[in-house]
Amino acid sequence: MCNLYRLHSGPDAIRALFAARQMPLGFSEGAPNLQPTDVRITDMAPIVQQTPDGGGLELVMRRWSWPAPGGKPVYNFRSDNREFPSGRCLVLADGFYEFTSPADPKQKRKDRWLFSSAEGLMGIAGLVRDAPGHGEAFTLLTTIPGPDVQPYHDRQVALVKPAEWASWLDYSAAAPDLLGPLPAGALQVQAAMA
Repeated sequence: MCNLYRLHSGPDAIRALFAARQMPLGFSEGAPNLQPTDVRITDMAPIVQQTPDGGGLELVMRRWSWPAPGGKPVYNFRSDNREFPSGRCLVLADGFYEFTSPADPKQKRKDRWLFSSAEGLMGIAGLVRDAPGHGEAFTLLTTIPGPDVQPYHDRQVALVKPAEWASWLDYSAAAPDLLGPLPAGALQVQAAMA
C-alpha cells in the first residue's frame, strides 16, 4: 500500500488553487516552507482541515502516521463503507507511488510506479487524530483500486475529486459516496527511479 508520495507544489500555489475553488485557505500556524520532496512515513507534511471553530479551512503541518498499540505506524486506513464523522482532512500530493515485484528476478529492489493526475495537485482523503507523544497525526484512507492502479496493487489511496473537496471537508456528503475508485484514464502512471 502507499508508503510514499510526492509533493512539489508550494504554499502559494496551494493557496491559489483553493482560492480558485472558492475555498479560502488560512495558515493558522504560518505558511510552511515547502520544498519539492517525496514524503515518507513519519515525515511532517501539509494537510488541509477545518479550522477548530468549523468556520473555514486551514493548511497545517502534521506527522504522517500514528503509532498503533503494537508500535507499528498506521499510515494507511481502510475507508470501505465507513462514514468518518470527525477528523476528515485532505492530504495534498502531486503523485503517489506503488511498488511491484521486479520483472527481473535478479533485481533485488522492487519496481516503483508514480501515479499522477493531469489535473495537477491531488487531494487524498485523510483522517487526522491525536497521537499521544506526537500531537496530531494523519493517515491516508484507502479504497479498492481503480482500473489505472489495479494492475499494480490490490488497494489504492482514496482520491477525492477536486469538485468534491469541500464536501469531504465540511462533512456535507457521506464518505462512501466520495471515496470510490476513479475511472480509467484519471491517473497517469510511469516508471519511477528507485
